[in-house]
Amino acid sequence: MAFTFITVMAGDTSWISHYDDGTRRETREADSFLDLGEEVDKDGTDVSLDTILPDELLERILAYLPTASILRAGCVCKRWYEIVSSERFLWNLTHSLRQKPWYYMFTSSDEPTGYAYDAVLRKWYGIELPFIETSNWFIASSYGLVCFMDNDSRSELFMCNPITKRCRKLEKPSGLKFSDYSALAMSVNRESHNYTVAIVKSKQIPENFFQWDISINIYDSKKETWMTSLTEVLMGWRGGDESVICNGVLYFLVYSTGGGQPESRHALIAYNISNRSTQTTLRRSFIAVPCSLTCGRLMNMKEKLVMVGGIGKHDRPDIIKGIGIWVLNDAKWEEIVRMPHKYFQGFGEFDDVFASSGTDDLIYIQSYGSPALLTFDMNLKLWKWSQKCPVAKRFPLQLFTGFCFEPRLEIAP
Repeated sequence: MAFTFITVMAGDTSWISHYDDGTRRETREADSFLDLGEEVDKDGTDVSLDTILPDELLERILAYLPTASILRAGCVCKRWYEIVSSERFLWNLTHSLRQKPWYYMFTSSDEPTGYAYDAVLRKWYGIELPFIETSNWFIASSYGLVCFMDNDSRSELFMCNPITKRCRKLEKPSGLKFSDYSALAMSVNRESHNYTVAIVKSKQIPENFFQWDISINIYDSKKETWMTSLTEVLMGWRGGDESVICNGVLYFLVYSTGGGQPESRHALIAYNISNRSTQTTLRRSFIAVPCSLTCGRLMNMKEKLVMVGGIGKHDRPDIIKGIGIWVLNDAKWEEIVRMPHKYFQGFGEFDDVFASSGTDDLIYIQSYGSPALLTFDMNLKLWKWSQKCPVAKRFPLQLFTGFCFEPRLEIAP
């Protein structure tokens, strides 16, 4: 089934539908990958590259296309399909330019259904995610792979390439079986395609709300084994659900549980998973957040830690007044930008917590209360609304969330 949506016109800052008594100014359809070949010229009037370019040169040209365009190219003819499916072509993709991340938006709170947004071609695609059962599973991504962890036992993990649908189930992690809070992170080596998965588990010490047992479990795809890298009891702080791996360091947010007067309700912990012997305690690796936050979202942007955070009011730190973006340099935060108020207002009613993820130079920000999606280009310092999601909000309590991933064809779990 196809869904139509309204294109946000150039220069608009509000994410409001451009409907006029049912008449659409401009409509498009959400694409399915099964239909990507439909746009191919059928009258045969175009000059065929088959008669001009040798395979090696054609491979190099196609390797620079966006992923969606490569999939279309594979539908042109048998020769092109064989080229984009060949091992040599996939090897060339590994050494080609980075792909801009896509954003997968869940459109149901109960089922893992949704659409993926391509910011380069400004299109939505219908993609089915294998294995995942509900949209509230834990999700982490890196270099074309996405890791899913169930929200019940928090021990069922699957690694998947959402584009090729190649998947595998990981061994169950060792260590703490049950936890009050969990955070999932992963990192893929772009050369070897080996990957690391990290789970930070946080469990309250019985009858003591101020003491929390923190454990870090690490999975190595090369060895195909889990290990409990660290366990420690923190006083006055607990873990949460936000973590990321950057340049061999695991970063995760912790939250104040009282028992003192911390300057902020949040703090950041850095744990070096590539050289664990140099770190003796988590408490000594605390990094203060740049200001009072309502929430924080961590992401790896070219091996730099970037945080998108809701800025709390001075007198009411739990009430959001704006959104800021910071990058961590030598344990100090540098503010990159604050969201202009016109975009903040464009979301309509904005919750104190929200979804945000990014990679490469592109950050996505989404309100849980609506399918509004805003992008920020770190390189161009440019804010831009996405094309409107094919699914609209149907009832007041409907929630939307999502995650970003780099669309790649050559990597498999």
